[in-house]
Amino acid sequence: MRKLLYALAAGMLLITSWAQAAPELKADHPERYTVVRGDTLWDISARFLDNPWYWPEIWHVNPQVRNPHLIYPGDRLALVYIDGKPRVTKVASSNVVKLSPEVRSEPIDTPIPAIPLDAINSFLSDTRIVDVEELNGAPYVLEGEDGRIVTGAGDKVYARGQKPADTVGVFRRSREFRDPETGEFLGLEARSIGQGEITRENGDVLTMMLKKSNQEVRIGDRLLVGEERRITTSFVPSSPDSQIEGQMISVEGGVTQIGQYDVVAINRGEREGLEPGNVLAVLKSGNLVRDPVTNETIELPSERAGLMMIFQTYEKMSYGLMLRATRPLAVGDKVTNP
Repeated sequence: MRKLLYALAAGMLLITSWAQAAPELKADHPERYTVVRGDTLWDISARFLDNPWYWPEIWHVNPQVRNPHLIYPGDRLALVYIDGKPRVTKVASSNVVKLSPEVRSEPIDTPIPAIPLDAINSFLSDTRIVDVEELNGAPYVLEGEDGRIVTGAGDKVYARGQKPADTVGVFRRSREFRDPETGEFLGLEARSIGQGEITRENGDVLTMMLKKSNQEVRIGDRLLVGEERRITTSFVPSSPDSQIEGQMISVEGGVTQIGQYDVVAINRGEREGLEPGNVLAVLKSGNLVRDPVTNETIELPSERAGLMMIFQTYEKMSYGLMLRATRPLAVGDKVTNP
């Protein structure tokens, strides 16, 4: 809880330093809104604001409430003005706005997330960015029991290499990322195939029992130390501390056009100061046109065309979720501070 509230406070401080002066209410914003199942904080913010990333600034924080930022389906929200500034707060009834602490029993429902987690769950739990040496040096699957070349949950599998741990993840080499401008290696994507336990060692031959799998395990798949990643719903929209100038370098699913709720990789990461929750503007690259006078090829200016939130960071790259796209976007389009 303290970590979340600290992040919210930090987010508010960052937001107040942005170039834009203040959150702007939408012309058709509601005065009251009842949260429904399937809502996200981003969705609700977009109902009230032209710029949804200002959500932490307009949410009324009552420090006496245990955690005022947890919103559940069925909660009623109201737009009020405090010291002349718009704020959104929970209401005790459809008519009375209650700004003081209230006694309530927590519903069985979980709090609504900041962004749609179903779009990113596999990246938070199943995808890992590694070095080539790390993956190439990891134990690899030889075959399954009775010579099977594909196996799944409940099967016995043989692998070769030094045991990384008793509990291991099975990973498959996926995409290699390089900076499109400098050619620098940014990371190798390893996709999780399953999990297992090493039950026996015979020299460098390992016997593993597969506990679960989301795809068929194949010869050559690699074993890495298993990670138990806790999926968080507490992404807080904020502006990066530093100036970010980067590009989208990949999109999940192999599509050519990028739209809302697509997961994209960008060529900027922790070393540039990015953190989960950072919001970035996406700029659509300008067309190339031929100057009719000089016959030169000219690139037109990039235009702002979307917003993404970073949800997973690594040293040299990050994954983000496209939250808004006003026109079709593509790999190579630029990202920058909002």
